[in-house]
Amino acid sequence: MNIEQVDLYHIRIPLVSPFETSFGTSTERESIIARITADGVTGWGECVADQEPGYAYETVVTAWHIITDFLLPRLFAGPISDPRETPSRFAWVRGHQMAKATLESAIWDIASQQAGKSLHDYIGGARDRVVVGVSIGIQPTTQQLVEKVLGFREIGYTRIKIKIKPGRDLNDARAVRAAIPDVPLMVDANSAYRLSDASLFEQMEDLNLLMIEQPLAYDDIYEHSKLQAMLRTPICLDESIHSTADARFAIETGACRIINIKQGRVGGLTNAIAVHDVCASAGVPVWCGGMLETGIGRALNVALATLPNFRLPGDLSASNRYYNPDLIEPPFVFNADGTLSVPTEPGLGIHVDQGRLDRVTLRKATFCKP
Repeated sequence: MNIEQVDLYHIRIPLVSPFETSFGTSTERESIIARITADGVTGWGECVADQEPGYAYETVVTAWHIITDFLLPRLFAGPISDPRETPSRFAWVRGHQMAKATLESAIWDIASQQAGKSLHDYIGGARDRVVVGVSIGIQPTTQQLVEKVLGFREIGYTRIKIKIKPGRDLNDARAVRAAIPDVPLMVDANSAYRLSDASLFEQMEDLNLLMIEQPLAYDDIYEHSKLQAMLRTPICLDESIHSTADARFAIETGACRIINIKQGRVGGLTNAIAVHDVCASAGVPVWCGGMLETGIGRALNVALATLPNFRLPGDLSASNRYYNPDLIEPPFVFNADGTLSVPTEPGLGIHVDQGRLDRVTLRKATFCKP
């Protein structure tokens, strides 16, 4: 694979409705879209970094800098025979996993197109549909949260996740559980609590939660092991897992019983598959987390979620959950059985609407092989 050209688009796209977590509220999303051309074939990637460093230290601005000044020279350095080579080519840059994943996604797209296979077939996926859940941000009131949950249940979502933060946690969870007593329910704290808050989570034990996601610090594994030992409810780690080493440490210390895999957080699809395999070997189920991706990033997530150890519904909602219109045609549509269909065309299997992309672009830059 000979990389010929890379086009980067810094975009700003409005969300259908505000999305609030423990670290802030978003009404729009900034991102970087990468279009790579190699051997006449075009591949697409999406950066999951936000405009602010709330979830992670990376931002759209830092990712643009790392991609343009450090990763692209390595990308243009020589042919790529397999997308799995990409992490080693970028390894000299420490961290900046989301920036690396942006380019790697497009390389996987190109490689699977060249092989004449859909991406999920190319990586050995086992499903043509993936079961999905919905992530619901903190609402102005508990009653509005319950109404939002019931609305998504009426659409057909089979798993509900609610965001929590101090002051908007136990009462919200109890109210939602009372409204949907038999539906898989989980709470996501996004690192908003401390080990000294353990009694709060002990009070949630009777809610029959599917999991409690990332209750403690974003860079912690050790104290999660202490909290998990106090609870029957499984803890799921998200922000703490950046590599296979992190996954092994979390599993071996008993810090969690479930792991959320976000390919952008771990540096791309190659590393995401490796984390999946580590968890599968240990009998620990995984699920695919979302980062408010457009249809470009969503297509990659859907392909990833077809691997066999993705045993729990992911945050892979339909396109109109966040964007109307999405950047792709056709958009991802929610099926009546609570699933999204996996694209079957070669590569990511999507078609980017260039006009829509151009309308939300703040700046564009083109880079060609020297």
